[in-house]
Amino acid sequence: MQSKPRTNYSSFLIAATNSGCGKTTVTVGLLRALSRRGYAIRPFKCGPDYIDTQYHRIAAGVDSVNLDSRFTSPDHLRRVYAHYAASINVVEGVMGLFDGYDHAKGSSAEVAALLHLPVILIVNARSMAYSAAAIIHGFATFSKDIHVAGVIFNQVGSERHASFLRQACDDTNVPCLGCLPRIKEMEMPSRHLGLSLDNERRINALIELAADAVEQHVDIDQLISLSHQKSEINQKPALSPDPSLGANHLICPKPLRISVARDAAFNFTYLENLDRLRELGTITFFSPIADSQLPPTDFLYLPGGYPEFFLKELSSNSEMKASVSQYIEAGGKCLAECGGMMYLCDHIVGIDGQEYPMVGVLRQNATFQDMHLHLGYRQWEGTTTEGEPFSFNGHEFHYSTIIENRTPIYNYKNLRASYIHLYWGDKDILNLWR
Repeated sequence: MQSKPRTNYSSFLIAATNSGCGKTTVTVGLLRALSRRGYAIRPFKCGPDYIDTQYHRIAAGVDSVNLDSRFTSPDHLRRVYAHYAASINVVEGVMGLFDGYDHAKGSSAEVAALLHLPVILIVNARSMAYSAAAIIHGFATFSKDIHVAGVIFNQVGSERHASFLRQACDDTNVPCLGCLPRIKEMEMPSRHLGLSLDNERRINALIELAADAVEQHVDIDQLISLSHQKSEINQKPALSPDPSLGANHLICPKPLRISVARDAAFNFTYLENLDRLRELGTITFFSPIADSQLPPTDFLYLPGGYPEFFLKELSSNSEMKASVSQYIEAGGKCLAECGGMMYLCDHIVGIDGQEYPMVGVLRQNATFQDMHLHLGYRQWEGTTTEGEPFSFNGHEFHYSTIIENRTPIYNYKNLRASYIHLYWGDKDILNLWR
């Protein structure tokens, strides 16, 4: 179906009272439903999440963009949003509307206020009826910087149940945009699932169910009308450098040949990071699972992902492991994050307890035994050889550990590696080698 021209603009943020209300399910259902109608859409995700963005991509057919007010300045966040915006922009929130890393800082509410986005509130109505009025009233009036434009109820048990919920909206003067019934088959799978081809088919089937439910039970036309933007986005501005970085920003003597690992094992990347890399040269994607050697490379990026589900395939690809090792040992620039860093270890001990030989550049071992979650924002600080300080914001999300419990950041020749997923949309990543 041909996309509709960008004549009207609607943008909204899908938030919730708390985690587990069904934000992602509603978001992907709306994205697919809007895609079916032929709209030019762009999904966004609040926070550093690189899993929900992949669900967005499957649902919408276009890449999703992270909007993290902890990573970036307000000005950069606004410019990123304007740069990628389409006719309809769907921003999925994180946790509850006002939940951030420090009270409301970094929350969905902060992003909504910075971008002047109306909020569509998702309320899990499984265990309530008219009491929803008090919740809606509280969320709608708590902050003068937030406009709750409508409510979508999830887990609605019957039409009588829905009538109480609609009355709750009427009595708080907040429009009810829909009442989604309880559909067990529509629940999104575990986030620790991996996006192999089979799982992607499964996720796509769930998205289809969610889209069918949204089309039947949500007033999409009213949602678009309520979220119409008064000031249209007339053009997509180029992202200028952060002026605080000085003249060294994105200085590169010649275009780089950049190789980025991308397959079912390595796929945690921020779209804005990749676009900034394209300013430095040409990106070639390759697969450590399926390919036998690196492409011609001046800069190697090994992002995180799900190596734990492909340890046998990664370990048995001796040619690729040798190619990566030779590149790093010869002094090639390499950035490895989380799963990419683990791939460079001597061994990874899998969930099955077996040892799988890896590249062996980092003389240490990673393990998935006794798994527990490591989660939170991080900062990587350093100084260039010319004495100029630099810092990068990032995020950790992993269940594995390094057996030897060594330093959290590894510098070996021109390899820079850690568990941190860095964001450099407003920085010069080459500062790590200056």
